[in-house]
Amino acid sequence: MILPIVAYGHPALRKVSEEIDQDYPEFKKFMEDLWETMYETDGVGLAAPQVNRNIRVFVIDADVFKEKYPEAEGVRKAFINPEMIERSDDEVFHNEGCLSIPAIHEDIERPSKIRINYLDEDWNEHEEEFEGIMARIIQHEYDHLEGKVFVDHLPGIRKMMLRSKLNDIAKAKIDPPYRMIFAPNKKIKL
Repeated sequence: MILPIVAYGHPALRKVSEEIDQDYPEFKKFMEDLWETMYETDGVGLAAPQVNRNIRVFVIDADVFKEKYPEAEGVRKAFINPEMIERSDDEVFHNEGCLSIPAIHEDIERPSKIRINYLDEDWNEHEEEFEGIMARIIQHEYDHLEGKVFVDHLPGIRKMMLRSKLNDIAKAKIDPPYRMIFAPNKKIKL
């Protein structure tokens, strides 16, 4: 089932998500829905808070980037209860977008390399290092679990320049190409 995407301004995007265990209700079905929703909305990653579930889960499939970034080929992973262990000091800019913030793309500075601990869909534990585009996608999705969105990384002046567009999203004054859930309280803090 394709789940509606939570739009910028919705409180679910600002909550720190909770860890889950293997007894999480209908976990397998939720994961199937999360994957299906990501693919149907043309995302390369999708975090549970983006579908109105504040649990520490996200999925990524970076294969679309394989031509430009060979390290992305065949990378399709679920991250359950991830914990960021290390981030490199060197940071690089790259253009990012987000299903929860349609039609806005900005250059965001992030560490080029990360180390992360997580569980997969079979509840096996992994500790891996990622760099380049993979590190970027993972950090973007991980931010959602921490109650952050990519525009939070923008300098204040740039974010102010986007205020009108962000308000339009928060107030449902957009026509997204997929179903979205908008904030019940239209007054938001940017």
